[in-house]
Amino acid sequence: MTSGNLSATEQAVLDEIDEKGVDFLRLQFTDILGTVKNVSVPARQAEKAFTEGIYFDGSSIEGFVRIQESDMRLKPDPETFAVLPWRDNEESAAGRMICDVINTSTGEPFAGDPRYVLKRALERASDMGYTINAAPEPEFFLFEEDEEGRATTKTNDAGGYFDLAPKDLAQDVRRDIIYGLEDMGFEVEASHHEVAEGQHEINFEYDDALTTADNVGTFRTVVRAIAAQHGYHATFMPKPIARINGSGMHTHISLFTEDGENAFHDDDDEFNLSSEAKSFLAGILEHAPAITAIANPTVNSYKRLVPGYEAPVYVAWSDRNRSALIRRPAARVPAASRIELRSPDPSCNPYLALAVMIHAGLDGMEQGLEAPDPVRENIYEFDEVKREEYGIETLPANLGEAVDALEADEAIYSALGPHIGPKFVEAKRQEFEEYIVEVSEWELERYLETF
Repeated sequence: MTSGNLSATEQAVLDEIDEKGVDFLRLQFTDILGTVKNVSVPARQAEKAFTEGIYFDGSSIEGFVRIQESDMRLKPDPETFAVLPWRDNEESAAGRMICDVINTSTGEPFAGDPRYVLKRALERASDMGYTINAAPEPEFFLFEEDEEGRATTKTNDAGGYFDLAPKDLAQDVRRDIIYGLEDMGFEVEASHHEVAEGQHEINFEYDDALTTADNVGTFRTVVRAIAAQHGYHATFMPKPIARINGSGMHTHISLFTEDGENAFHDDDDEFNLSSEAKSFLAGILEHAPAITAIANPTVNSYKRLVPGYEAPVYVAWSDRNRSALIRRPAARVPAASRIELRSPDPSCNPYLALAVMIHAGLDGMEQGLEAPDPVRENIYEFDEVKREEYGIETLPANLGEAVDALEADEAIYSALGPHIGPKFVEAKRQEFEEYIVEVSEWELERYLETF
């Protein structure tokens, strides 16, 4: 395939499609709730996808548009092309490209596209003279399936943190997932069994924030697909089993100047953090309740955010312990100086989560906010009186409180834009209202015969 109307990158994609025998393209995008969607087209449509876009009915996607505004266009990003590491049959290969969503009536980016929301956050950073790198650590569970192929909550091992075989029986699954990720361009740094039985973590190298958000969606897709090939169900649900550790997605962030220097590093500071880093950190602490609605977007998220299971619930920062919301990880070299937000979970929409973290941090920098002193003690061991003495607030206790905090925080709510803000709040209020009228098995067991 050749065309004079294509960029060099687009032409390189067409050449790779020919070279690798790709028959179908999955054009992916993400809805407001973070679910990856795709439109599958024959590979021969690739050039048309680049030059004209691929049209689809936006009214069929949750929270996108009303029926009378339904025409949307997918514009593939050629930088995201990858051949999927699994095949539907022996002879057919499929490729993937992540797309921006375009409003056909205006030709402008669709305000309801989460990828566009993150791009706007990155534009704000660029206007201030910064680029942003990010690295998430998404955890997941592997569960056995029943005879009908449905997910159970039965784990396939009894392993714990960093365990080896025979307790960690999922090493082969993780190995194949890593191979699949590497085939799609990931640089995997490490993988290990996590604290809970059946829980795993695979860390991939940091990248610019947009690529990182793209990678989270790809990661979840690859993990699920390859786990299914092994007969397991992979879930990124934050707390699938009661009374054990849930799955988080600790997120590392750093800012770099236009000349490539790490804006977060300062050799002369006690913590090697610059004033910019501390203001950015302070901004995230300031807006933490609102961020929680986006970074922890399900009813189930708040079953993880409770004391006693290593999940952060206290709005503080530390340079040495993991009980605080934000941690300054040890950095071997100045370029590695960063902060780590420990509250997000892997059910979140990565584009929106990174966008609100970035806007919160930049707001802290623009306001010149000063970070409080770090808390070096284990906050989990504090009683309420001591927490008040230190001025430590807690994150919202449930999805309802978090959505209230989001709506009340003008800086974060407006950062989502006029489409996603109201649609997200509407969807999450409905989810919480449906939850609170349900009667759980726990309630029946505890009260049915007692009262």
